[in-house]
Amino acid sequence: AMSAALVGYSSSEEEREEEEEGGSRGGGVQGSPGASAGRPRLPVPAGLPGDPDPEEAVSDDSSRHGGRVRGFPHERGNWATHVYLPYDAQEEFLELLELLVSRARTYVPSLAAMEEFHLSLSQCVVLRYHWIEPFVRSLRERLAAFHRFFCMADQVKVYTNQNKTRTFIGLEVSAGHFQLLELVSEVDGVLEEFDLPTFYKDPSFHISLAWCVGDMSGKLEGQCLRELQDIVDGFEDSAFLLRIQWEQIRCKSGNKYFSFPLR
Repeated sequence: AMSAALVGYSSSEEEREEEEEGGSRGGGVQGSPGASAGRPRLPVPAGLPGDPDPEEAVSDDSSRHGGRVRGFPHERGNWATHVYLPYDAQEEFLELLELLVSRARTYVPSLAAMEEFHLSLSQCVVLRYHWIEPFVRSLRERLAAFHRFFCMADQVKVYTNQNKTRTFIGLEVSAGHFQLLELVSEVDGVLEEFDLPTFYKDPSFHISLAWCVGDMSGKLEGQCLRELQDIVDGFEDSAFLLRIQWEQIRCKSGNKYFSFPLR
């Protein structure tokens, strides 16, 4: 559905090679951009309905992207940009996801499971094309010193986006918050250099699991949320499964990915 997303964006192969320099060293994370050897052409995901609004569809016909409403006006030469920690979901995680989504659908039938998982370190911001390279360079410098660390993401929570057009079920981080705040403060520093909005104050760090159109928080909170938390708490090896080691930070800008390995 998102094939139109790259109209007016794709550059020549040579230009792209230069721009993606260092952008595809994924550290061999399975199922993610840059996982295979060499420098593959990076796949364009099918438009994340995740927390940010990285939609690049040139027409604003909302029926073409699941009824989702763009968070900012589309303009050629503007690149939707997002900094996040990619999460490589293994089989057990997907089993847990399936249990949670099928239970939650008894309350909100329109819920759809996410197909990619991440933890946001920035809002979705708009970068001019010629800012991408210096933006990425600045991120790389500021993030170079960071080491790998663990998080626990085991608290089920309901979120809505800022204009209440979408609702999400996510797993909120209960341990590792301090390291995430340190990362955000570096990312915020880069955003400030480019006069872009920084991350939310007192953020709730989370991995979105499922989403739907509209504000459905009333139906998902309370009884539904308690049942979902019981599923998480009772899932085999949930403590081990939801203890996540982050290995890299990623920045997606338009159709390009840049990867920053943690030490």
